[in-house]
Amino acid sequence: MIIPSKFTIAIHTLLFLHKFDGQLKTTSDSIASSVGVNPVIIRKILSDLKNSNIISVKFGTGGASIIKNEKDINLLDIYNAVIPENEMFSFHKNPEQRCPVGRNIHNILDLELEKIDKNFKDSLKKIKFSTLVKKLDSLT
Repeated sequence: MIIPSKFTIAIHTLLFLHKFDGQLKTTSDSIASSVGVNPVIIRKILSDLKNSNIISVKFGTGGASIIKNEKDINLLDIYNAVIPENEMFSFHKNPEQRCPVGRNIHNILDLELEKIDKNFKDSLKKIKFSTLVKKLDSLT
């Protein structure tokens, strides 16, 4: 299982917005410099976070800022903002139906993967963004 890097990039982005709010313009270029990715990737993540009402974005060189109370944001909120539904596990597209394994792979795995997904999301929901902010603030 590989969680797409969009999730950790989104967390990095939000921590950057927290840390530099009011100190500098938090543009996709400045965030991308910190994350070490192309600004286009940051713009997409900013758009996803904006659509989830976690941040506001001033287009052009206005920058972005967190609008949701940091204590009300959990890691599941961030995950859901940037990761499409059911992207944690994806099946190979065409299992061979003449094979007993291929024909039954969904019957074998679907319920188990749903349980794992639920446990994972329940764990993310327990971790508040404000906890990460406190860690950052204690280190800087």
